[in-house]
Amino acid sequence: MSDPFGIDILTLFPGFFRGPLRESILGRGRESGAADIRVTDIRDFARDRHRKTDDSPYGGGAGMVMKPGPLVRALEYASEATPTAPRILLTPQGDPLDQSRVESLAGGDGVILACGRYEGVDQRVRDGWIDQEISIGDFVLSGGEPAALVLVDAIVRLLPGVLGNRSSLDEESFSDGRLEYPHYTRPRNFRGREVPDVLLSGDHGRIAEWRREQALERTKERRPDLLEDEEQDE
Repeated sequence: MSDPFGIDILTLFPGFFRGPLRESILGRGRESGAADIRVTDIRDFARDRHRKTDDSPYGGGAGMVMKPGPLVRALEYASEATPTAPRILLTPQGDPLDQSRVESLAGGDGVILACGRYEGVDQRVRDGWIDQEISIGDFVLSGGEPAALVLVDAIVRLLPGVLGNRSSLDEESFSDGRLEYPHYTRPRNFRGREVPDVLLSGDHGRIAEWRREQALERTKERRPDLLEDEEQDE
């Protein structure tokens, strides 16, 4: 069996992750040995008796900024376990997260995720100790923890042996640049709403064609930008 995929999460609030990391796909990934997820408290790397990790910004302004010392020492500590893992800061100023980025990260040796808080982290940390900055959307969260959890979930489900049916990944939304087609299950009639006849036909060729058409129509309706990107790549 190959070595587990290493994920280090650096945070001021380790308790945020206790429940989610035990549940569903994340719990399965850890139990199977596919993923080794470690949560580290950045405060453990502060050197004063109050374990201080933030301070007021130079130049004035509202809020506090994460100090460079504790976070850099935490990053260096995590890098000792997985030297080749990219050090990623979760921030609304980062590059947008998409499926291709997730697949690229999942194909590596691991990731180190730094969760920012308050007004952000000292710029010197970003300049000298961060390899990538990632955003999960054009909105602001209370900290990087929810974004880190999103990224961890997206990565772990791609690791070998985590999903029961690996082929299900091939038809998911964004796997081919389009949204996924609609799904139906029993009962055949639910409160007057019927399952499309083609799905009951047993004709796998027709079903595949229907699903392709539905995926295209859904993408045109909800995310036409994906099709524009596809045309630009041609």
